[in-house]
Amino acid sequence: MDRREKNDADFGSIEVGRKIRVARKMKGLSQVELAEKTGVTRQTIGLVEAGRYNPSLRVCVKIARVLEKTLDDLFWVE
Repeated sequence: MDRREKNDADFGSIEVGRKIRVARKMKGLSQVELAEKTGVTRQTIGLVEAGRYNPSLRVCVKIARVLEKTLDDLFWVE
């Protein structure tokens, strides 16, 4: 992966994290509450929202269901 591809990947992770944070707040959930509802730790949610961790597909689906969003809504980056 060259530098440009890495920067694009980093941006994508940050954008996904921002979308999740906004959707979580719109549902009135804390990171702890989202973590409990998805079966992960609060630290995992924090890392995903910070763009520092890419969750498994299983976790992505759980997050999307709890936030009542589609996978595209949260995880698709142009």
